[in-house]
Amino acid sequence: MKFRVRTQWSICSSALLGCIALWIPESTHAALPVVTLSPAEGGAQTYSLSLQMLALMTALTFLPAIVLMMTSFTRIIIVLAILRQALGTMNTPSNQVLLGLSLFMTFFIMAPVIEEVHSNAVDPYLEEAISLESALENASAPVRSFMLRHTRENDLIMFANMSGHGEIASREEVPFSVLLPAFVTSELKTAFQIGFLIFIPFLIIDLVVASILMGMGMVMLSPMVISFPFKIMLFVMVDGWALVMSTIAGSFYGTQ
Repeated sequence: MKFRVRTQWSICSSALLGCIALWIPESTHAALPVVTLSPAEGGAQTYSLSLQMLALMTALTFLPAIVLMMTSFTRIIIVLAILRQALGTMNTPSNQVLLGLSLFMTFFIMAPVIEEVHSNAVDPYLEEAISLESALENASAPVRSFMLRHTRENDLIMFANMSGHGEIASREEVPFSVLLPAFVTSELKTAFQIGFLIFIPFLIIDLVVASILMGMGMVMLSPMVISFPFKIMLFVMVDGWALVMSTIAGSFYGTQ
């Protein structure tokens, strides 16, 4: 099998371009003047930063939140956090480990979208085959398609009614201001559904251990202390990490 190696910058730029393309209003898709040159007295020249460019650079501070809310990251991190709570391992794995694992799982799940953005927008723009406006339009299409595919119809209708858009003819005509909150709401619901199913086996172990200790009269001994090794043993025996990772990936694209 032949693997094509791509630089980290190319992958990140493809993902960011697709997310930025949806976030930037259509009126700003044209090239913005970065610096304005004005003549001054005595033949001098004055340089001033465009207010539009300044506003755009300020908006980039929200880029991390934008990227996280428009990808699979939200679902992954919530499921892993619920799993850690169900295991009762407190801060193990640490937040840094969960965030890193969620980030790389996001790149894995979003790989087809990133590949499409890179081939249809980044490469043609770098080769000067298309304009910036066309590149942003091509980059927004796969990201928008991904978000629509994983957004529930009820959530779209709810936010469309709240925003005053009324009935929308087709999913392709859903404005981004409606799509983004509907997508995040759908991701939260799906994440908690998966987390609930993961939590049940460990809750049963806690109940069984607590009942046994109560029957033996050992009320002073914490059931969590006794059930903890059994939960770890169950999780390891069923290859829990691989099962959880495959479940999360399968919730997006289905099992192969």
